[in-house]
Amino acid sequence: MKVAVVTDSNSGITQRQGEEAGIYVVPMPFMMAGETFYEDISLTQKDFYEKLEEGVDISTSQPSPADLLDLWNRLLEEYEEVVHIPMSSGLSSACQTALMLADDYEGKVFVVNNQRISVTQRQSVMEAKRMADDGMTAAAIKEKLEETKMESTIYITLDTLEYLKKGGRITPAAALLGTFLRIKPVLTIQGEKLDAFAKARTMKQAKTMMITAAKKDMEERFGDPEGIRTGIAVAHTNNEAAAMEFKKELEEIFPKTGEICVDNLSLSVSCHIGPGALAIACTKRLDI
Repeated sequence: MKVAVVTDSNSGITQRQGEEAGIYVVPMPFMMAGETFYEDISLTQKDFYEKLEEGVDISTSQPSPADLLDLWNRLLEEYEEVVHIPMSSGLSSACQTALMLADDYEGKVFVVNNQRISVTQRQSVMEAKRMADDGMTAAAIKEKLEETKMESTIYITLDTLEYLKKGGRITPAAALLGTFLRIKPVLTIQGEKLDAFAKARTMKQAKTMMITAAKKDMEERFGDPEGIRTGIAVAHTNNEAAAMEFKKELEEIFPKTGEICVDNLSLSVSCHIGPGALAIACTKRLDI
């Protein structure tokens, strides 16, 4: 069985990385000042943050049905099946659209709704590729990824409240007060959506909160307190120096986890939280 693995750029997998790994990456579209740009094609990380800090209104969209159908049709000329892993259905309608489109493919296209985004989605995609290379069917890959969908966690500390205010997630008064008090909110993504988790006064305190929460998840949810079977990643929004420093801290705390990756948070998340954010992500590795 020859199975193609498809994802979107919310996974953080670039076009070049996808080509090297044999994974097909659908670029996410962004609207800026009436124009449409595509992540990692006509929109770089640098361009995105420059526009964000200039105050340009940025909105996200989903890949067009025509583009998805065109890709699937081309792949099915070479492959027997397609497994498509979009961002979490709780964060975008892209997953639901793909599920509806796949109904017309008579069991040849399998869309995975495994509630992941950014670095946790990346891990799912890479594990799907390994399963495909080992000869598993698209249906079996989908089943495996969906049954383990909640074995993942992300905690994010924001550097600014401006973008939560801009997106209507908090009131202007709350943003002003939070800025005055130097509050650094800690958010969490546990599958379905981005939620508030805690409030810190300093980045050091916020990192301690995130590490404590991640440790608790690894012990109570994953049954892996030392991180031996857990992939740990640091993610950030235009904050690479702080991310590399955080990585060193985590390597000392979790010496048995293996390589800790550092990556950019997906732009779909970044446009809602702004630059300067720092995150820890933990995902239990699949036994494959």
